[in-house]
Amino acid sequence: MPTSNNSSKTSSYSAGLVIFALAMGAFAIGTTEFATMSLLPYFAHDLNIDAPTAGHVISAYALGVVVGAPVLTVMAARVPRRRLLLALMAMFALFNGLSAFAPNYESMLVLRFLSGLPHGAYFGVASLVAVSLVPLNKRNQAVGRMFLGLTIATIIGVPFANWLGHAIGWRWGFGLVALVGLLTVALIAKLAPNTPVAPGASPLRELGALKHAQVWLTLAVGAIGFGGLFAVYTYLADTLILLTKVSPAMVPFVLAIFGLGMTLGNIVVPWFADRALLPTAAGLLLWSAAASALFTITAQNIWGVSITVFFIGIGGALGTVLQTRLMDVAKNAQSLAAALNHSAFNFANALGPLLGGMAIARGYGWTSTGWVGALLALGGLVLLLMSIGLDRMRKTP
Repeated sequence: MPTSNNSSKTSSYSAGLVIFALAMGAFAIGTTEFATMSLLPYFAHDLNIDAPTAGHVISAYALGVVVGAPVLTVMAARVPRRRLLLALMAMFALFNGLSAFAPNYESMLVLRFLSGLPHGAYFGVASLVAVSLVPLNKRNQAVGRMFLGLTIATIIGVPFANWLGHAIGWRWGFGLVALVGLLTVALIAKLAPNTPVAPGASPLRELGALKHAQVWLTLAVGAIGFGGLFAVYTYLADTLILLTKVSPAMVPFVLAIFGLGMTLGNIVVPWFADRALLPTAAGLLLWSAAASALFTITAQNIWGVSITVFFIGIGGALGTVLQTRLMDVAKNAQSLAAALNHSAFNFANALGPLLGGMAIARGYGWTSTGWVGALLALGGLVLLLMSIGLDRMRKTP
């Protein structure tokens, strides 16, 4: 279980300011991850490719996250966390900036893959730094405040990047992300404490996380349970236009309501998680299953679906809770486990839309994504209950 480093902090460091700097990086990452989907029509047209081909650009970023999270974390096991955060965010800013100048589809594909490499490692290391700044009974709240950068990106960063893409060109959207990345580098360099590497840190010790069954079970909870959120979110715009019958101009407002739900979830839920981590995780999965099922009933009414989307967004706080759970079960290999959390969520980002799309293609209708989401959330709950059961077995004499 992680310990607090408050005693080693100097008075010049404010936990709130450091977490703000880390959240700025999360804002940049959240903006590029979600805004690329909304910028797809613009760069597809400019690069002379069709929409399905342009979708490979989004998949390339997700693949970069899945690959980069474990590889970079293990390779940098002996690098001090502050220096590693600076390197990861500098890499992120560089490749997003170069994405703004991509001359063709092939270069865009490579640059988006490279842009995704630091994503998971950054979130993993930033979570550990945030936790080290606060007492143990507030660690979920610290991680939640850092994750607010990502959720606020869905409310402010993504719409603004989309507006830039529509008004003056899609390249400016990636340029904006690069600038925020550089700002994050400056803030971390100025504010983050320069703590030494933990004694005995090594790539081999980080790989030791993979020996623990609880690490794999927790990752599976995120990979399956979080897929339900993405199953609904991915097809939300089409559902609103084709089933709810709203104008396309209304879609960004409903997406912003989803972002508001995620933001509220990351403010409120960590308070409960600091008091009862696993019950909070179970409650969130049940909440997500119920909200997704409710989507099948309310999708035809704009007021009902807006409220439901807000509820689904609250379930996004599962990421914060599982991040802390991984710190508990990974023993001395917390960096790799924390980074792999985001590999799991990117797996969910692929699984949810895949199953949701299959349900739609088989003629079950746009609301079928809600049932897919509910089943995936319940699947995550089953895996969580298995993890809790394994904990109890090990505590039994």
